[in-house]
Amino acid sequence: MKKVLSLLFVTFALLTIGVAQNNHGPKKDVPVLKEVSGLDVVKSVYPEAVAVERNKGDWFNIVDSGKKVIGYCLSSKPYSEGIKGYNNTTPVIVITDKNKVIQKVAILSNWETAAYLKKLERQNFFNTWNGLKVSDAVKKKASADSYSGATYSATALSKNVEIILSKAAKN
Repeated sequence: MKKVLSLLFVTFALLTIGVAQNNHGPKKDVPVLKEVSGLDVVKSVYPEAVAVERNKGDWFNIVDSGKKVIGYCLSSKPYSEGIKGYNNTTPVIVITDKNKVIQKVAILSNWETAAYLKKLERQNFFNTWNGLKVSDAVKKKASADSYSGATYSATALSKNVEIILSKAAKN
């Protein structure tokens, strides 16, 4: 009985020490909600943009202070609910010029681990569709397998881009 009690005490002590050690300081790569404004992303391409206004279907007009349309954008947000990356949904914004040539693809507010998204940026994942007309970009597939270390995020992001581009190409 003494051996059993001693063994239980040692096990309890080791578990307590392990739990205490794991609770010291912030954990590395803990996902945190990163708020990303669609307008801020738009302004990174069109600094003169003051608003994004609904056009027709899934298209939005990017307008300047004189209400002149300077480009267009699409958001996968209404369709991204069931598409989860490593931690949660991964909605994207696609920004085009007036000829509907893609200028930028970016992730909107998300819970993905920042280090994985940085890895995708370094590997030029988000540039996969740049320079393509929306009608041509629908056919372009980013191979998530080629983005090692961030496969879940890359797969979800690719699906979001694919969904919004296919819907937009129909309009």
